[in-house]
Amino acid sequence: MDVFRLEPIVTAAAFVGVRIGSLMVFAPFFGSTAIAARVKAGLTVVLTGLLYSVIPSPQLPASLVEWIQLIANETLVGLLFGITIQFIFDAAQLAGQVLGIQMGFSLVSILDPQTQADSPVLSIFQQMVVLLIFLQLDVHHWLLRGLAASFTYVPAGLATVNLTLISEVLRAAGGMWLAAIQIAAPALVATMLADVALGFLGKASPQLPVLLVSLSVKSVLGLVVLVAAVGGWPRFFERHFTDAIVTGERLLQLAKG
Repeated sequence: MDVFRLEPIVTAAAFVGVRIGSLMVFAPFFGSTAIAARVKAGLTVVLTGLLYSVIPSPQLPASLVEWIQLIANETLVGLLFGITIQFIFDAAQLAGQVLGIQMGFSLVSILDPQTQADSPVLSIFQQMVVLLIFLQLDVHHWLLRGLAASFTYVPAGLATVNLTLISEVLRAAGGMWLAAIQIAAPALVATMLADVALGFLGKASPQLPVLLVSLSVKSVLGLVVLVAAVGGWPRFFERHFTDAIVTGERLLQLAKG
């Protein structure tokens, strides 16, 4: 008579949970410290139960080294899929830091609810706007669907690290800088033009207190241009979120052993 063994089932489900749990740690919104750890753990258990029955069971390792390698590989997959979206949030934060210096808000900092660290106020503002766009576009649903599809791209236990994969991750990280420049460009150009105009005005009339009014002018002008630019952010970030999901799928293909 066959004996029902629970150990292989629990072990295989645990490795599936490692991939899901790593996404809960590294992905935006899911990885936020504002979400209680018990909520993340509960969601991880629920998703593991839903996905375990429809994906191929991983081949269980025979040695401790293979166990560690399998856990690391599953963590890598969740990291790859979450980090591409996180780069977009980092781009918004970087743009906020640049604009904060240019507009005179660099000394104003508040507690970032995502990281629980002091951050420039404009960085927090831009991150919050991007998070709202992220939720409004249902990108968190895209991530969950991509997570389920990742077991087709890379079955559990078959992920590997290679030079091509590392190069592609670095290329995706480089795109963060380009996105940051695009986000900050309207307000940055406007305040730089204001600097040039105030410089000519101060040169033409040295009696005017240009230095006293320049900071106020740049702050007001930058905020007006920034608020106007926010209206076009949904389409801008929708395109970047779509590209990030495609990049994540490409990374998973490269990670397939």
